[in-house]
Amino acid sequence: MACNGSNCQANCHRDEDERAARSDDVSSTAAVDGSGAVCVKCKANEPIPTAAISRGGEVGRFCADCFRSNLFAKFRHAVTSNAMISPADNVLVAFSGGHASRVALQFVHDMQYKAQKNFDASRDRSLPVFGVGVAFIDESTGYPITSSEMDRVLGDMKLMVSQLSPPTKELHIFPVHSVYSEGSRDSRERLKELLDRVSDATGKEDLLVHLRMLSLQKIASDNGYNRIVLGSCISRFASHVLSATVKGQGYSLPADIQYVDARWGVPLVFPLRDCLAQELSMLCHLDGLKTVELPNVPCSSINSLVSSFVALLQEENPSRECTIVRTAGKLTPFHFNRIPEINDCNVPLATRRRQKSNQPLMFLVLPAVQVVSSKYFLRIPLIWSSSVHFCPRHCFPERSKAIIMILAH
Repeated sequence: MACNGSNCQANCHRDEDERAARSDDVSSTAAVDGSGAVCVKCKANEPIPTAAISRGGEVGRFCADCFRSNLFAKFRHAVTSNAMISPADNVLVAFSGGHASRVALQFVHDMQYKAQKNFDASRDRSLPVFGVGVAFIDESTGYPITSSEMDRVLGDMKLMVSQLSPPTKELHIFPVHSVYSEGSRDSRERLKELLDRVSDATGKEDLLVHLRMLSLQKIASDNGYNRIVLGSCISRFASHVLSATVKGQGYSLPADIQYVDARWGVPLVFPLRDCLAQELSMLCHLDGLKTVELPNVPCSSINSLVSSFVALLQEENPSRECTIVRTAGKLTPFHFNRIPEINDCNVPLATRRRQKSNQPLMFLVLPAVQVVSSKYFLRIPLIWSSSVHFCPRHCFPERSKAIIMILAH
């Protein structure tokens, strides 16, 4: 309590004034952000409100600018640490119109735009700018979508791709029934006949996914693309972990949840593997990225039921999806879960070193001293031989033909 004396040597009146000034600053700061909370990164701006969106990820911890930069940092780290895109590549972005593929297209475009600016500003221009194309797979043959609805979707797709700043990107629209060889009878009718013979909803959905991958591979091989970028996020991976386990596909599960899948002729890369669906949806909302949602067809397949179940788990605990994928990530990947090594001298040395450093190391745990005790084990490195054979229908290694070579040290 201040004594209000002018001759007081304790300066207690000054202490009172300083405390009042500090309280005024705190109240003014709280009035600015509404709740007193600030961004955990910049410590200055108000974080994104989470009242209107579902919980999950880092939406409620960062402001809009920091959230955007943090999400792009995840994407860039996945690309650089796994050597997904190099300056000499020609990349095909699979675009479905949803939030995930829209963000993947935007981030790849941002990388290309920055590379183009650096190329124009450099004197020697030694590093080329990687090319980007966009692919949309028309699956109206397998789903009940009217022609007018599909025309509207295709119009929106063309508009979104054309509005991207240079370098220009070619849009490839590929009907899924075009996977049949040329010169055959009506491919659309053949595909409908094939789908009608599959009575199981899960089998029909998995068949369309396989045909979608074949379509992307055909587009890439016919147009000279050597990478296919998919917008699958951690939410999609979490659902796939459970659905693949339920369907008895545990053997190929480690290959399906990595950053790179080179089982196909053109490797598939997943740069958004560490991003949640809620984060991608929020970024589209913040940046005004237009999306196209296809009509939702009710389905009782295992994939749909598992996705609904994982969504419920995510509402209870925002870390459920990350926990599922992180647990499944402890499984040992295959040798094809990385970009194949490039011995071309034209490829930058940093890219070649990064590819070698990301070669997966697998271990075989064997008893070291079986006579003494069973608690001593020896870890021997394994390398999968390049002669692994793949099932042509399921596209994963056949168990009987997989060859393992043990390197003795």
